[in-house]
Amino acid sequence: MTRDPGRGVRVRRAGGAAAVAVVLLAGCESIPEADVPAVGSSGAATPDGKAVSPLDNPDGTRPGLAPVRDARDRAEAAALIDKAATKGRGPRTGYDRDEYGYAWMDTADGVPLARNGCDTRNDILRRDGQELRFRSGSDCVVVSLTLADPYTGKTIEWRKQQAAEVQIDHVVPLSYSWQMGASRWSEAKRRQLANDPLNLMPVDGGANSAKSDSGPASWLPPSRAVRCAYAVRFAQVAVKYEMPVTSADKRAMAAQCGG
Repeated sequence: MTRDPGRGVRVRRAGGAAAVAVVLLAGCESIPEADVPAVGSSGAATPDGKAVSPLDNPDGTRPGLAPVRDARDRAEAAALIDKAATKGRGPRTGYDRDEYGYAWMDTADGVPLARNGCDTRNDILRRDGQELRFRSGSDCVVVSLTLADPYTGKTIEWRKQQAAEVQIDHVVPLSYSWQMGASRWSEAKRRQLANDPLNLMPVDGGANSAKSDSGPASWLPPSRAVRCAYAVRFAQVAVKYEMPVTSADKRAMAAQCGG
């Protein structure tokens, strides 16, 4: 499925993602048998994939969706969700994935990790994966990883040969955004949404397929522990892009955080 930091979101603890190495995108040729452990061009280790709370990750450059449990954090989450505007969901007429640029482009200006020489899909796998291995000769193309899937709570040992086992979810689905006003956005803004790490999460392929283009009123992660975090992330994207959500979705999001 295809899918400015969130307004009002306060970053309360320091710590940024490790820098993504600037490399040439290796293309789509077949994967050689040899691969190499994940290290950056400077020799520094890549991020360890440990999940952080979305409240501490307003630009989406740090991995995962750690549960939001603390009462003060849940109150902050509810306040953020309340900032989302609402309107009815419009028709899907005219929607096409190509309206958001070709999939996983590295040239969507205005979002973190753009133009770093590595396509968006591999950037997100690098951000959230653990025990990364790259294709031989590349420090961009991930060929295997261990993923702590936030949606199901499963640990997935992923290999590129079974690519569909891990899919990149657009937290706010692209067709949903189209129905909520993106049909009238500039192409540049749609490209930003499609490639913004704030809106992207590597997850279990089956869960992603089950979600389809649903909003939170129709679908929530099977893992109850991250449902408030998921609602926060959905709201962060909506507020950042000044995109309304449906009233039913806003109620469902608030309910996950005790609102």
